[in-house]
Amino acid sequence: MAQFTIPREVYFGQGTIDELKKLDGKKAVVVIGGGSIKENGGLEKILGNLKEAGLETVVFEGVESDPSIATVKKGVELFNEFQPDWIVGIGGGSPIDSAKAMWIFYEHPEFTFEEAFKPFNLPNLRKKAHFAAVTTTSGTGTEVTSFSVLTDEKTGIKYPIADFNITPDIAIVDTDLAQSMPAELVAHTGMDALAHSLEAYVSTVANELTDCLAMKATEMIQEHLLASYAGDTYARSKMHLAQCLAGMSFSNAILGLVHSMAHKTGKVFGIPHGCANAIYLPAVIRFNAEVAAEKYADAAKRLGLKGSSVAELVDSLVEFCESLNKNLQIPMTLKEFGVTEQDFLDNLDRISSEAVADPCTGTNPREITVDQMKDVFKTTYYGK
Repeated sequence: MAQFTIPREVYFGQGTIDELKKLDGKKAVVVIGGGSIKENGGLEKILGNLKEAGLETVVFEGVESDPSIATVKKGVELFNEFQPDWIVGIGGGSPIDSAKAMWIFYEHPEFTFEEAFKPFNLPNLRKKAHFAAVTTTSGTGTEVTSFSVLTDEKTGIKYPIADFNITPDIAIVDTDLAQSMPAELVAHTGMDALAHSLEAYVSTVANELTDCLAMKATEMIQEHLLASYAGDTYARSKMHLAQCLAGMSFSNAILGLVHSMAHKTGKVFGIPHGCANAIYLPAVIRFNAEVAAEKYADAAKRLGLKGSSVAELVDSLVEFCESLNKNLQIPMTLKEFGVTEQDFLDNLDRISSEAVADPCTGTNPREITVDQMKDVFKTTYYGK
């Protein structure tokens, strides 16, 4: 049996943050990251909509780019004091992921992080509050997913929480909110979305529903990412929808080695998540092609890439990803990004064993040993 879970309501297009006026409740905690949502007027509009809905609100701000366990604990303290019946996460992956985790421990204070990090192990939520997610970046898809990624501030290791319980009740994908992203963020989030769709497409638990969403997202990314990077407003809107489709797909099909590697190196090497995914994606396709070549070749065909054989089509898919990285000014290797060789080698054993143990590795199409993971990492550091 396959399961497919997305938010009960997904509002997308221009001006859809006005749907917040319809929330039925008494109190809402709004969780945000930095100041961009305040600077562009988005927060003021959202708070106005919540006020019109009759909700008393308080804002928890300052969620860092790699949300930490410590930040989640601070948020839970506010939740316990304020007792909201709505949680509204606003921003990219970090604020929304952090708000999801706060939700868990607000509803179940006896639960532990160790238990939460076990895949699909959460108790039922929605006894105290419901969750609305408003996405402002075009990559993570967290507004429609069953995932939250936290960072242990002591070790720098990222841990994904995976459970359908934390799928938001309402997702708002307002294309107006995507227009103010800086070009580098467009690049990184766009490649994050591409990694989501391609990893979902070859996942061991992919199905007809997830495949449909993954390929449509990939086609839209091919068509619109570079124009979005150049600042085209129409393309920005389309990328905002494409990443949402990719999110729906990978939330149900899960992911693979690209994200396992990114989870274990983002904080350690200081690499933005989407940038890390972009660097790792070509090497992982090459590694997985031993067992998933037909699926990768099918994706290449659907994108209209050249090739008269499966092997040629896989090569074309790799070249497509590398070409996007080049045009988006993303480094091709960890070395080019600026990771020193000594730092890389000092951490290689650790990141390799941690990546093999990451939950996303469980749905990668090809099994991998720690030694093989080291080889893949070496490829992404030194290049070919």
